[in-house]
Amino acid sequence: MTTVLTLEPLTRAGFAPFGDVIETEGSVRFETNAGYAERFHDLARVDVAAAGGRPLVSIFRAQPRARPLRLILMERHPLASQAFFPLHDRDWLLVVAGGRDPCEPQALRAFRASGRQGVNYARGTWHHPLIVLTPDHEFLVIDRGDVEGNLEEVPFPASGEVLLDL
Repeated sequence: MTTVLTLEPLTRAGFAPFGDVIETEGSVRFETNAGYAERFHDLARVDVAAAGGRPLVSIFRAQPRARPLRLILMERHPLASQAFFPLHDRDWLLVVAGGRDPCEPQALRAFRASGRQGVNYARGTWHHPLIVLTPDHEFLVIDRGDVEGNLEEVPFPASGEVLLDL
């Protein structure tokens, strides 16, 4: 059986059950650096300190997947949040799951994010690994420095495939 997920635009309200949308639109802002900069303040709740974790800043360079775009696995980080912010103004995709079974098609939601939107997956949120539409799409990533015990993966069952409707 094949399930096709329809993409919805990424909004703060739509993504709220899964974490934070990181964007300047609608955020608290104020002037700083003697008026030469504008700060968009407190855009996401970075949550990495459980069990002695520390914040880690990385850059991921991602490549597009073959089409039709099949979901391969879901993952989550039980000890920390994980933030992704694109370094290029290019759309990208994300898939999250609510409920007990992260591979249950009814639990999945798919979003299209603009290149000016990032996300911070809340601790324990099931999500598909990074999905990009163009080669060499780079992201600033903020997550937990100690990965031991902070990654769970569940592959999609062979009995059915889940595709994204691009």
